[in-house]
Amino acid sequence: MMILDLGGRELNPFVRFIIELHGEKFWIWRFIIVSVSLILLCLNRRFKLIRWIIIGIGSVYLIIVLYQIFLIVYR
Repeated sequence: MMILDLGGRELNPFVRFIIELHGEKFWIWRFIIVSVSLILLCLNRRFKLIRWIIIGIGSVYLIIVLYQIFLIVYR
């Protein structure tokens, strides 16, 4: 939200559509979508492939969060 407020742009076309549709409340939809997806993955965590998917998605999100923190701190 801070990056968007500071003039950043959402590159994901689906998320950009949700932002345009719901304005500042788009984060509620994003939270719901991510939460439901995470719950479904965790319910199937016994499968080896699902474990690797969870690790991969978690790693991608960690990199994105660290990059956004970098942008906020060094802007």
